Amino acid sequence: MVQLETTDGIAWVTLNRPEKQNALSYEMFRQLDNIIHTLRRDRQLRAVVLQGQGAHFCAGLDVSAVMKKPRNIVSLLGKWLPGKANLVQRVSLGWRALPVPVFALVRGNCLGGGLHIALGADYRIVSPDAQFAIMEARWGLCPDMSTSIMLPGIMRHDQALWLASNPQRITAEQAYEMGLVTEICDDPLVSIQQRIAQLESVSPDALAAIKCLYNSAYYPSQRKLLWQETWFQIKLLLSKNTRTAMYNGRQSDTPKPYRPRGKW
Repeated sequence: MVQLETTDGIAWVTLNRPEKQNALSYEMFRQLDNIIHTLRRDRQLRAVVLQGQGAHFCAGLDVSAVMKKPRNIVSLLGKWLPGKANLVQRVSLGWRALPVPVFALVRGNCLGGGLHIALGADYRIVSPDAQFAIMEARWGLCPDMSTSIMLPGIMRHDQALWLASNPQRITAEQAYEMGLVTEICDDPLVSIQQRIAQLESVSPDALAAIKCLYNSAYYPSQRKLLWQETWFQIKLLLSKNTRTAMYNGRQSDTPKPYRPRGKW
């Protein structure tokens, strides 16, 4: 369901569930995690391209598939130490740790977990029909795929806060104005190939050093935020208001009222 093909030093990572708009199953999380580990060991690697098969990048989490086995939720969110990344955080944050340029080629829907994965790329090159949304707020949850680490290096605080709080979709143009995407073009593949070609004359060690340096400059210490993302999500999963939000997300014509806010 996730394909890896490496040609001439370029790794093409393809989410391949087009019949589900490449929605993320538990197995796909595992496969992405393994692919990141594989690429990290490849000293010949020059660049990575993340893409979705078909008309869409990724429609987010396939909730029905993941919930078939409740223990999968524990596996996705569980961690041995509070400051370590869990599985859902690794498949987003892991692209930042690769010492090569990572491009996300985005067409169509890029929602929820799909957007979190795209945020892990260094560059997001998108088509005019691309749409974006962080979906967790719709279900009474908070983003928990390391977005709290990555958005501060991409967007203004108010824009990031609004994007995470408002689950409505935004267009490619709106995403560009907010700083969420790098470029909008009719053929993102051609643009990415041109960018990769421009970097071929640069030493791979220089590219690795530059990426490491600027990641350190733009992104804060990770351990506290990684723990807070997971703890807040667990707290929300136990909240009665979350159950109300999930009901309202499915039955928007007859919404239930929320209880008073809990203590935060």
